[in-house]
Amino acid sequence: MIQQLAYNTATEKSGPAVRRPSFWPSVPTRLADLRIPKSVVVDLILRHLHLDGMTSLEVTSRTIRVSIPILDPLFRELRQQHLVEVKGAVGEDYAFILTSAGRELAGERFRVCRYVGPAPVSIRDYHLATKAQAASVEIDRNILRDALSDLVLSDHMLDQLGPAVVSQKSLFLYGPSGNGKTSLAERLLRIYRDSILIPHAVEVDGKIIVLYDPVVHQSVDRDDAELDPRWVPCKRPFIMVGGELVASMLELHYDEAGGVFAAPMQMKANDGIFLIDDFGRQVLSPRELLNRWIVPLDRRVDYLTLSYGIKFQIPFEMMVVFSTNLNPDDLADATFLRRIQNKVFVEPVDVETFNEIWRRVAIQKKLPHDPEIVDYVRSLVLSDGRSELRACYPLDLCNIIIAISEYEKRPPQMTKADLQRAVNLYFTQSYQKNTIDHGW
Repeated sequence: MIQQLAYNTATEKSGPAVRRPSFWPSVPTRLADLRIPKSVVVDLILRHLHLDGMTSLEVTSRTIRVSIPILDPLFRELRQQHLVEVKGAVGEDYAFILTSAGRELAGERFRVCRYVGPAPVSIRDYHLATKAQAASVEIDRNILRDALSDLVLSDHMLDQLGPAVVSQKSLFLYGPSGNGKTSLAERLLRIYRDSILIPHAVEVDGKIIVLYDPVVHQSVDRDDAELDPRWVPCKRPFIMVGGELVASMLELHYDEAGGVFAAPMQMKANDGIFLIDDFGRQVLSPRELLNRWIVPLDRRVDYLTLSYGIKFQIPFEMMVVFSTNLNPDDLADATFLRRIQNKVFVEPVDVETFNEIWRRVAIQKKLPHDPEIVDYVRSLVLSDGRSELRACYPLDLCNIIIAISEYEKRPPQMTKADLQRAVNLYFTQSYQKNTIDHGW
């Protein structure tokens, strides 16, 4: 119950560094404590009976995640209405089935909606929970470096990222491809040391919106009999979309067969990170996306519409990260860019950084490594008109070296011939140079 939140600051853990959520609703024991319409709960009971044929209070409680003290009077009421009847005792519990009138009503409710699962929480409680669990981080350069320790980052880059992470506002990562923008964004989730609660479903105007998605939400194994079972303890979500992003993914999706709504991507990302990768290369044009999100980014709320026209507000409480190798000025106007508070240029790497990345990759791949090799690699990379060292080159070239050795059935080598061969395979060469070399 939202009124009975326990804002726990203890360091109870379900892993190496995951604290118990500060938002911790207790198990509701009265129908009013659910804060959803009675009809929604009754319909869940009827649909459950429609599918199972026979049930008990305990089985129903486990299925729809509503406590027995709430279910007991509802079953008594359904029995008085001659919709269910008792078929026998199961210990101190009772076995129930639908009467003929109950089967007719349950079949009707099942045709309208087929959802049988955890009872939803109210949209109001979802608002309160999302705001209560908004991320707040305290980091410095050392903490950030430790969180991103598998990347080679300069102090300058860390000092640009640090304030952006502390603010938890939107972040725009831009710069040439191959320098780790996506890798950087994916690892930002490591800065969080806590978990949150996500509801299985949310109720709006008597309709059910399914929110918890095991594909994108990573649950935390925490058994607490005092927790309202309609909520799932999870790590903060990280959701990434790329070129596949279309406008419909940002709106409610109505499942006509199931009679329920599926939450859009930004709703699933609440209290976490939402990465728009390769921004500018989506089916959804940058202008459409920016127009859709200009209010959410500014006011931290979004608006969704049910299939029959009812519009409602949801929280937009997340760190949105845009990652692109396109020119920001070609993607957005000044009005929108102003709403993206933090803009970080991820530049090509310097010689020292390139050498360290090469060393790490060579060790990881169990390849020979010495300073002369990396010096020669750099000279090859910076030939044929190329002028930048990029963070992706070491891993990509080492993978080609290994592929060459596997093709020729021999151990991997770091000879000049193999390195030259790898570079020739990796980089495109000018058409003019190819025609001259091959006598075309």
